[in-house]
Amino acid sequence: MYFCYLDESGTPEVAAQTSHFVLLGVAIPAAAWHAKDVQVDRIKTRFGLKEAEVHTGYIARRFPEQERIPSFDKLDPIARRQAVQAERNIELVRAAALKSTDKLKALKKLYAKTQDYIHLSLPERHQLLQGLADEVGSWQDARLFADAVDKTKTAPGADIFALAFEQVVSRFHTFLSTRESNRQRTDTAQQHAGAANLGLLIEDNNETVAKRLTRLMRQFHSKGTLWTQIDRIIETPLFVDSSLTSMVQIADLCAYATRRFFENGETDLFDRLFPRFDKSGGRVVGIRHYTGAQPCSCKVCQAHGRA
Repeated sequence: MYFCYLDESGTPEVAAQTSHFVLLGVAIPAAAWHAKDVQVDRIKTRFGLKEAEVHTGYIARRFPEQERIPSFDKLDPIARRQAVQAERNIELVRAAALKSTDKLKALKKLYAKTQDYIHLSLPERHQLLQGLADEVGSWQDARLFADAVDKTKTAPGADIFALAFEQVVSRFHTFLSTRESNRQRTDTAQQHAGAANLGLLIEDNNETVAKRLTRLMRQFHSKGTLWTQIDRIIETPLFVDSSLTSMVQIADLCAYATRRFFENGETDLFDRLFPRFDKSGGRVVGIRHYTGAQPCSCKVCQAHGRA
């Protein structure tokens, strides 16, 4: 039994700021869940984030208020928090004085999303993300599946989210089927129905996304995807609170790193994760980089054999 934790990075709308949309799944054996969860918690605890949610997009950004604090790196965590909070209070007062409702609202949202991380300098936050990426990269029994869509190369009106979900589901299902076939060839005792390799999808709880994924998954169970029948992924996706589920946070990290690789050429995090994408016959088959009819020579397309 495999759990596949899903998350996306970027938005599927073509007009949005991001050029790519990435949907990614982190698949781990159910029996290995606890050990991996413990390892992730240990890394988070080292950075004072044991009870905090890892939201990579907010962790990776600059906090200008930290840069205005003299000798910030030399302060202890409590002093850092106090100093950053004082700077943020000043910014909130300024925004309120300007009667800029939009700016004030945006600042409040940003500060709430990043509150857990303000005791960490930018290099320390990078070390946190690198440590988590290295941990995932060491999971020999884990597999990553992703669809990275260059939105500028899609047909007008294409449902980018649905197409990406179909790709990830199909690749995860193929992995389960292939693994089962390999096991049956090596152990005849496993050739009964009860030994079937099964998978379950787990996603962050978002009401709009939940309804859509549930509807799509029911369709896949009934009619299959364009590439395969779906008989090894059980039920519709399970939706959980990402703030309480470390593995969804790991999926967030992997999706972010993948999108930033395609959009900005950032390799630091992605290269640490790349070995975990599913492979078959020496080719990387766990990830697709969709560029339409446009040739692409990126490392993913080369490893996939379509450069």
